[in-house]
Amino acid sequence: MKQSLQLRISQSLTMTPQLQQAIKLLQMSTLDLQQEIQQALESNIMLELDEEDSQLLEYREKKIDNSDQVTSEGSQTDIPDELPVDVSWDDVFESALPTGDDVSGDMEVGAFRGADETLRGHLLWQLEMLPTSDRDYSIALSIIDSINLDGYLGGDLNDILLGLQQQFEDIEMDEVLAVLHMVQNFDPPGVAALDLADCLRLQLLQLPDETPHKTDAVDFVRRHLDLLTNCDQARLMKRIGFSEEQLKGVLALIRTLDPRPGAKLHEADVEYIVPDVFVAKIKEQWVVSLNPDIAPKLRINPLYSGMIKRADHSQDNVSMKNHLQEARWFIKSLHSRNDTLLRVAKSIVDKQGDFFEHGAIAMKPMVLRDIAEELDLHESTISRVTTQKYMHTPRGVIEFKYFFSSHVSTDGGGECSATAIRALIKELVGNENPAKPLSDSKISDLLNEKGINVARRTIAKYREAMSIPSTSQRKRLI
Repeated sequence: MKQSLQLRISQSLTMTPQLQQAIKLLQMSTLDLQQEIQQALESNIMLELDEEDSQLLEYREKKIDNSDQVTSEGSQTDIPDELPVDVSWDDVFESALPTGDDVSGDMEVGAFRGADETLRGHLLWQLEMLPTSDRDYSIALSIIDSINLDGYLGGDLNDILLGLQQQFEDIEMDEVLAVLHMVQNFDPPGVAALDLADCLRLQLLQLPDETPHKTDAVDFVRRHLDLLTNCDQARLMKRIGFSEEQLKGVLALIRTLDPRPGAKLHEADVEYIVPDVFVAKIKEQWVVSLNPDIAPKLRINPLYSGMIKRADHSQDNVSMKNHLQEARWFIKSLHSRNDTLLRVAKSIVDKQGDFFEHGAIAMKPMVLRDIAEELDLHESTISRVTTQKYMHTPRGVIEFKYFFSSHVSTDGGGECSATAIRALIKELVGNENPAKPLSDSKISDLLNEKGINVARRTIAKYREAMSIPSTSQRKRLI
């Protein structure tokens, strides 16, 4: 082969570091952005907070330093090296902590609160209050450890027995059952139940004896609870032998019980969301504004930037130039992010003005392309802006993605948003007769009467997505 040199001209698209940084900041959530800003402030000497933010920070630090100085220096200068003879410490100096009578003064009661109570801790506290033997305590502890978050006994009694036999060789099932009955009398009522029927039975047994229909309700949940799935009142009355009034009284009493007794003591950690923009109605117009707390104002440090010498190529001067350039890029990318976020939020509010006035029923169909074409941006940019971004509205804190949904054609040639259809389905189900709930076909017919062509399978899909039970499960006898 003959070797040769060839000159070729071509065009290629490359992402500069500035563009990469701008895209990175654009798709960050509020929490990630705050961490990124804090990291940039710590690593770049040219970046600093604006005067207002820095003065507020200095005031807080100075206030803390002064309080520490008064307490520490005062304690060192006021306390003598030796106390007088026959004098106790409390006779000369006041105690550092107030007495029990003064707790309601300056000390906050919340400072003495412990961690949130769990179901296991609540049951162990009740076990500690009972005068039990070490053997019964170990059995009860094994039972409590097998209770799940809903309050039911998660494991099998035989498995609990096998585990206890490693500790007590002569233990039998009767002992486990006896301790289980003791635990089942703990609070909350219905805890340590074997199944739903057992849970309801335990709660009924702890009701006062004069409770109406208590005896009939205990017998019903013990033998006929599975018949409730059919929701056939005539069949229930014929099979059980109850009168109509008696059956309604039993079912009304059962509905007052809690099928998940342990859930109220187990609350998931609340995740707080910081909105990126605020939406408020001012003078009959919806106004969008950025949340000033999500990103502090940054600026270039004038002292360090003035120390840079143009003709100096020393290592320190070159390093300061690089820091200055990176700081300018970071501030520019941050401003670009805020500007794009505000533009997208304003465009969404303008297109979905009916939603803010009338709710989800008035939601219009909208896709990312609609916003991208209006703002002359790429769809990928709109996708990054609307991911993990939230707006605070009079109807709650809503994610940007919520406003984008597919559409369904109407008889008039228009379009209806899928979000609006879900809201209509939820409204129809909420207003239905509990004794005769609407079927998916009936809901489809009602929407078709309004000009919205939705198939029965689509109704079923939307209903399941909103966790709405089926027709048979929504049917109630009372």
